[in-house]
Amino acid sequence: MRERLNIVDSEHVLSIRRQCELLSVHRSGLYYKPQGEKKDNLEIMRIMDEHYLKHPTQGVLRMQDLLLSLGIVANHKRVRRLLRLMGLMAIYPKRNLSKLGLVKYIRPYLLKGLKIERPNQVWAIDITYIPMKNGFLYLTAIIDLYSRYIVGWGISNTLDAEASLSMMKQAIKEHGKPEIINSDQGSQFTCEDWIEHLTKEGIIVSMDGKGRAIDNI
Repeated sequence: MRERLNIVDSEHVLSIRRQCELLSVHRSGLYYKPQGEKKDNLEIMRIMDEHYLKHPTQGVLRMQDLLLSLGIVANHKRVRRLLRLMGLMAIYPKRNLSKLGLVKYIRPYLLKGLKIERPNQVWAIDITYIPMKNGFLYLTAIIDLYSRYIVGWGISNTLDAEASLSMMKQAIKEHGKPEIINSDQGSQFTCEDWIEHLTKEGIIVSMDGKGRAIDNI
């Protein structure tokens, strides 16, 4: 989507409206700019991130109690949103109470029982939240599961598919194509841009089962 938006030229003979119609994109996307979190939210995220490292089984309500004990009042919706923004989820067995997002782009997990015996046979991509003094960033890394070599990595302040796809393209340019790429079911990977590009490249897509964070190891 972002790649198509980048094609729109304000100085082109065609109007911006007509260009967007031809590219099947919304004009509003041209003017969207990711907004950073407020200072108080960043402080809450820092506190919860540090606490999560020591107590990964504690969820929204326990985090809310923690903040309250520190004199910070935050309702459960706010706490849940910030935890999701950081990609943090309490580790405990639970029922599947929510529907998956773009189901048509979800792919099965293909690595179970697979013997990985050569470079570029299987790559895995994952994203980690990094707290900073005045904000936060996301570190994306791509690893060759045979050699354990990091074939690509990058840092971004958003979780959109564009950053992951750009990194994937660069890794392919430098190291060749993998036969299989494995990821979780994050929105960056269960979207049209990611799936269509990899399919076009002839790369098989594998995804961890929902709630199976240990699959992508």
